[in-house]
Amino acid sequence: MPDLPLLPARPRDAHKGSMGRVLLVCGSKGMAGAALLSATAALRAGAGYAVVAAPGAIAAELSAGRPEAVLQLCGDTERRHFEAADVGSVLEAAAQAQAVVIGPGLGQEVHVLDFIAALLPALAGEYPQVPLVLDADGLNAVAELGISLSEFGFGQLLLTPHPGEAARLLGAGAASTNVEAADSNAADAKAAARTAATVQADREGAIRTLVQRHRAAVLLKGADTLILAPDQILRINPTGNPGMATAGSGDVLSGLLGALCARGMDIYSAAVLGAWLHGRAGDLAAAQVGMESVIASDMNHYLPQAVGEAAAAC
Repeated sequence: MPDLPLLPARPRDAHKGSMGRVLLVCGSKGMAGAALLSATAALRAGAGYAVVAAPGAIAAELSAGRPEAVLQLCGDTERRHFEAADVGSVLEAAAQAQAVVIGPGLGQEVHVLDFIAALLPALAGEYPQVPLVLDADGLNAVAELGISLSEFGFGQLLLTPHPGEAARLLGAGAASTNVEAADSNAADAKAAARTAATVQADREGAIRTLVQRHRAAVLLKGADTLILAPDQILRINPTGNPGMATAGSGDVLSGLLGALCARGMDIYSAAVLGAWLHGRAGDLAAAQVGMESVIASDMNHYLPQAVGEAAAAC
């Protein structure tokens, strides 16, 4: 194994309350799977509790798919997405959490943007030192709102963009506002492709800009995942393979990172170790089923073996 941060020890007298509580703000109607993948990864990485804050419409799917998770439901069974009115409920759950993950499967509806716009400053005000992992639609909301996260004063903040999300956060290459409505989706797709390509052409420059702009740790996903934080060295993750380019892979990583933070790791060390564990699980999965056939659930299946290797090295 390379030089990695150590996985926190599991004491002989450990109990679920001492192993960390992760709050996962995830999911929407049609995307319950993102919340399930994240919650499973958090538990497989050793967290004592995975608390899933989610819209009420996906309650049955969450209970059936991951019965070990604790649910903090927002709205009744008709509620498909988060709304700004749910901030109080999420803050209530955050009061007991040792780490918070926001983003997987939230969707990009206007109600979700309102929710994120209200939630982030509220979290920073109430729990500034609780580690926060922002991924997926959490990052998309930050980009859409034009927020600089440095203004909120989070003590431990980790952003986990893929190149397209990084491009949106950097704000480059937006589609022309003069494009006809019928052509807008195609224009947006072309713009996203151009900006993602720009990030890929200078990944180190992109991650350094994001770290400086948001005063946060950043894990830039992709081949040779990069990890950087203020006053830390740039790390390149050696594990992983192209088979991991599949829907839900990032959701697994988010839950895994939340668990490591909840178990007591600082945000940068959690990102370095988490990237290695995630890639190692993907490598084990690819060795078993072949790179062409890896799915995100396979990574959760092999995550215990990867975690066991890291634990044995301690």
